[in-house]
Amino acid sequence: QVQVVESGGGLVKPGGSLRLSCAASGITLSFAPMAWYRQAPGKIRELVARITGGTSTYYADSVKGRFTISRDNAKNTVYLQMNSLKPEDTAVYYCRCEMGNYWGQGTQVTVSS
Repeated sequence: QVQVVESGGGLVKPGGSLRLSCAASGITLSFAPMAWYRQAPGKIRELVARITGGTSTYYADSVKGRFTISRDNAKNTVYLQMNSLKPEDTAVYYCRCEMGNYWGQGTQVTVSS
């Protein structure tokens, strides 16, 4: 069975940083497009960042310059480095493997003083 599992969420103060991890099993991610989404209370799920099987990336305007998506094929893991966090970044963050459409369970990120 294919499993996609996020980790690294938590509570952080405004201006702080977090690194989210997305580890996969049952599938090799070397050539799979991967993406991070987030969903805040009362809002729709939105695309935050995407990385191809190569190195091409996409970022939502709201996070561009603050967030960085990357992958480590040897570890079969995708990361989201989040810097200069703002209260409006508070949401549940989800990892998605776009080869076969597999979703993780989500990890909560809360930015508050």
